[in-house]
Amino acid sequence: MPPHTQDNFLLTAKSNANLTFTDLTSHLPHRNEVSIASLFLTSHPPPTPTELTTLSNLFSIPLPTLEAHFSQTPDRGLTALDMPPKEPLMYRLYEIVLNYGASYRAVLNEMFGDGIMSAIAFSTKVEREVERDERTGVETQYAVITLRGKWLPYARF
Repeated sequence: MPPHTQDNFLLTAKSNANLTFTDLTSHLPHRNEVSIASLFLTSHPPPTPTELTTLSNLFSIPLPTLEAHFSQTPDRGLTALDMPPKEPLMYRLYEIVLNYGASYRAVLNEMFGDGIMSAIAFSTKVEREVERDERTGVETQYAVITLRGKWLPYARF
């Protein structure tokens, strides 16, 4: 089990409540399921006071316990995974960057000029698409991951 999931009382509470990250979006309406998963796994981005109260009430976790847990610096990748990743899905995401990273960079630089995409002024979402083969009638499911980051042009000096 990845280190960020071992002994994670938030994941245990979520499991005990039989809730998915998508279910939790109705309780934490200013976050999507990816942001909620990130909150539970890495404390990033940190919860608001209102979100702390909501989690405390929802999972019957004392507010001081949650406040203490989230007072730590968020884990923004320091311990989340080995490089290259060993977990299959994480490795595929890594492989996408290995195979297409230079192409993304070339296209983005053509579109926006020399710069980088922010991972701070950033949002992401996951969606499901189903495509039906007209000939066979077989449905294939696709995962759609959207990455939306502010474009930051390199400064001239």
